[in-house]
Amino acid sequence: MDESSLYNSPYNDDDYEWLLENIARHFQLDLRGYKQHRVRRRIDMIMRKYSYSDYKAYFHDLTRDGKLWDEFLDKLTINVTEFFRNPEKWSYLKKEILPKLLKESGSRTKIWSAGCSTGEEPYTHAILLEELNAPKSIKILATDLDKFVIEKAKKGIYTERSLVNVPEDIRKKYFRKVDSNNYEVLSFVKNRVVFKQHNLLMDPFEKDFDLISCRNVVIYFDMEAKNKLYKNFAKSLRKGGVLFVGSTERIFNYKSLGLEVVEPFFYQKVEEKY
Repeated sequence: MDESSLYNSPYNDDDYEWLLENIARHFQLDLRGYKQHRVRRRIDMIMRKYSYSDYKAYFHDLTRDGKLWDEFLDKLTINVTEFFRNPEKWSYLKKEILPKLLKESGSRTKIWSAGCSTGEEPYTHAILLEELNAPKSIKILATDLDKFVIEKAKKGIYTERSLVNVPEDIRKKYFRKVDSNNYEVLSFVKNRVVFKQHNLLMDPFEKDFDLISCRNVVIYFDMEAKNKLYKNFAKSLRKGGVLFVGSTERIFNYKSLGLEVVEPFFYQKVEEKY
């Protein structure tokens, strides 16, 4: 089934294409690689909220009203995550993947948490580095499109729900209780993470990463964008580096990217293809 048939918009289809093109040109935000029934439904919800009759009028105001643009960006991003999501995968990362990467690269080890959302994932990486007594100089680059979730991530305060998979001993070592339902990541864990705004579909990627994690992000992209993203991730890994993806995501063309499966959802770069 064509994904566009999953949602029937009350607004003009040609004007919607015009909107996407002009958002990409004016804001350098290309939404055309995302699954369009999701994107359009969210845009239409905002437009109905403010009683817009067409996409062109809405775009006119987006270019002139910073608060309206901030709301647009906030509604168009997906930010659902938690610490140690899929705990067995993080256990494998700690026991099998990270020790080898740290042995090979030492204090030069480069880690990237792409699409980091509110910070639970990069802080989980930081906790594992602490558990493995990794050099303090090793930092995690944590990036996301949404500047608001990045600001929240920098504060490092989370509800009990976000810590549902965190063992009690880890909770005691790396968090402090703020109140009855909130915990803060301790400062030495925060210091391991460098947050940066980044658009996965438009911005350049750094190179020579030992580990890239991008989990439960690619599922929101269409096939063309997925293929482009995985190709760019593969290019950004050093030979021997590992790509860690979400439990609902598989890379079917991994061999053509120079990758091999070392464990479900872990792909190691074995050769340069590009």
